[in-house]
Amino acid sequence: MDGMSGPYVIRGSVSLPEAELQWRFSRSSGPGGQHVNTSDSQVELRFDLANTDSLPEVWKTRALERLASRLVDGVVTVRSSEHRSQWRNRETAAVRLAALLAEATAPPPKPRKPTRIPRGINERRLREKKQRAETKRGRTGRDWG
Repeated sequence: MDGMSGPYVIRGSVSLPEAELQWRFSRSSGPGGQHVNTSDSQVELRFDLANTDSLPEVWKTRALERLASRLVDGVVTVRSSEHRSQWRNRETAAVRLAALLAEATAPPPKPRKPTRIPRGINERRLREKKQRAETKRGRTGRDWG
């Protein structure tokens, strides 16, 4: 694990727990010449969201709710195979997982507070609307000819 630029911060003081990450490596498809046939450069990173204790309980329920379609038995999986080196794919996968969890645990947006339109603005809009209708009515071909 040395050399990894962790810990991967989700938000605030919460980061991905290295101990709870499961890595799997396999052969990646795509370019790479003869070397690609022997190196396991594709990375699959699994994180057991349902059974983790490293996330605050509120975040955990929020994430489980929002990522429900992506979870398999409470485990979220991220794959990365765009780089030719396993190390860079590991970095990409970890960053991607951290971003995914940050988005899924974000607090819901504040509800919009409706504001009133000032009376003057509304009256002006209606006046301009009437004026426009008048202009268009004047274009009818009744009186021509």
